Amino acid sequence: MNENVRLTAWVRGRVQGVGFRWWTRAAALEIGGLSGYVSNLADGRVQVVAEGDRGRCERLLGALRDGDTPGRVDGVTEIWGGPRGGYGGFEIR
Repeated sequence: MNENVRLTAWVRGRVQGVGFRWWTRAAALEIGGLSGYVSNLADGRVQVVAEGDRGRCERLLGALRDGDTPGRVDGVTEIWGGPRGGYGGFEIR
């Protein structure tokens, strides 16, 4: 049984203004069982917060790193923690 976790990832590269947030939400919904959000940061990165079982979060992280994303991903930094809850789904902010 997979444990529930919280993944926070920061994606660097040309990831704003190219549909990256929409793509990330679609990927999370396709994987299923994830809640959280994706948002642009002032410094040009995109932040992704996803909660769900670890395997599903790892699939999303893999898609962010190696998927056919819009724009260009130069790198992804992530931290893992316990879920905090409070999300009704996976949204774009």
